[in-house]
Amino acid sequence: MRIKSLIRTLILLMLVGAFLAACEDMEKNETGFSKAEKAEDQVVNPDQPGWQVDKSSITFDWYVNFSWFSTRWGNNVVSDYITEKTGVKINFISPKGNENEKINTMIASGSLPDFITIGWWEDGAEKMIERDLVLPLDALADEYDPYFFKVADDSKLEWYKQEDGHVYGYPNASSSPEDFDRYKDVKPSNQTFLVRKDMYEALGKPDMRTPEGFLNALKKAEERFPEVNGEPLIPLGLHEFTPDGNDSLEEHLQNFLAIPMEQEGEIYDRKTDTEYIEWLKTFRQANEMGLLSKDIYIDKRAQMEEKISEGRYFAMLYQRSDMEAQQKELYAKDPDSIYIAVDGPANSDLDAPTLPADGISGWTVTLISKDVEDPERAIRFLSYLISDEGQEDVFFGKKGVTWDHANGEKQFLPEVLDQLQSDRGSFDQKYGASYTYWMLMDTNKYLEWAPNPAAPLKQSIDWTKGKTVNFSEFEGIEPTGTSEAGIAATKIEEEWGRVLPLLLLAETEEEFDQLFQSFLEKREEYGFSIVEQHRQKVYEENQQKLSR
Repeated sequence: MRIKSLIRTLILLMLVGAFLAACEDMEKNETGFSKAEKAEDQVVNPDQPGWQVDKSSITFDWYVNFSWFSTRWGNNVVSDYITEKTGVKINFISPKGNENEKINTMIASGSLPDFITIGWWEDGAEKMIERDLVLPLDALADEYDPYFFKVADDSKLEWYKQEDGHVYGYPNASSSPEDFDRYKDVKPSNQTFLVRKDMYEALGKPDMRTPEGFLNALKKAEERFPEVNGEPLIPLGLHEFTPDGNDSLEEHLQNFLAIPMEQEGEIYDRKTDTEYIEWLKTFRQANEMGLLSKDIYIDKRAQMEEKISEGRYFAMLYQRSDMEAQQKELYAKDPDSIYIAVDGPANSDLDAPTLPADGISGWTVTLISKDVEDPERAIRFLSYLISDEGQEDVFFGKKGVTWDHANGEKQFLPEVLDQLQSDRGSFDQKYGASYTYWMLMDTNKYLEWAPNPAAPLKQSIDWTKGKTVNFSEFEGIEPTGTSEAGIAATKIEEEWGRVLPLLLLAETEEEFDQLFQSFLEKREEYGFSIVEQHRQKVYEENQQKLSR
């Protein structure tokens, strides 16, 4: 009996031991370490980059909320080099259709990929934070990677701090006020007024700053160049019309007219500015004269890019960076057929435009999901990407393969630079450098590192320098979401999107005035006063943040 009892005891101890071992195995992640082992073996020094502690293989899902983004990770120099260096691979995910529908569906499901990159102004960013679907970066850094605080910009962390005191997203293409002052003389803007070089010069380089000069130049261009390669000339190109309006005819035009954002500390209603209304009426008159093609009301970006590459527009109120590939195509065919930036619509005093450059909000924010399986590696990889080392790796790539030192500076190898300047698409696929992976790019570093722009792009970039203004204090003042102000703002934007093309299509100035007055009345009904109060409140809060 004693022997049987002893055997039973031994079997029981073996089973307990096996169970405990299984439990420990279940706690292990992809790195092969248990939680206890990680706590003991992976102590992070605040002065040491956290990513260096663990370089084992791991793959993160990274959602990018832009349907046009199609770049993959792997099989190019930069991504392969970063994976070799850090152990991290990325599985990029992007929506195939409407971005808002995709991100809202994901939010509604309550489950998100490991990383999310989204425009800072989009409702989805706020919703993810409000619904506790993303982790606070500062808390992750406190626990797993204090080095984050050495490489993150304090002013950006302060800007993105939420009411609970935490920071959930880190921006790209962001400039603090200090950054802006440091780089303001060389910092370009995307907003330009462009004309086809050969046509413009053939017309004697007309002054297009006044309504009269603007209309006259469009008319002369149509008369002298009625067709381009057998297709009708389009005298004026704009950004596409959307349910909310048209970028070219709103902020873009208002900035060219140097319309103030505030007056005596109060947010200014730019839409009712007399200079702005006069220029909207100028566009109406252009339509009446047959100078606005029907195409501009219906074309999407893909159709516009095709027409740009054919040189079918005479003039464009457009973002220069949105047509870089087409500029290179035109230059390859005929250097004189490219688009150049010139002085465009101006106010009655002919003041220089006040063009935006990178503000503190940046372009996108990147967040880490609460569903991330390895939060330690996630925050450490984010810290690496925003550090100087990570920025250099993402921009330059691997020494001897994409870059080397020349004249004491890092420079792309000649063959790499040639491909960057001639065929960006092929460059991205082969090398993946020069911020092909832009999700956490520092555009101030780009100003220091970037080679001189290619000939087709240089003139339009240089034209904007010295005309840029820091609009950081006005960023994020528009209400969004399901708040009373957000609902009112959405209704007003949709009404404006409906009315704007009708203003241009109005047969008479009287009809224009009636439509515009009706819009003003509608927006009051929808709660414009609540929207104004929200704008003013956030503007004042922004001023306080920036002064800290």
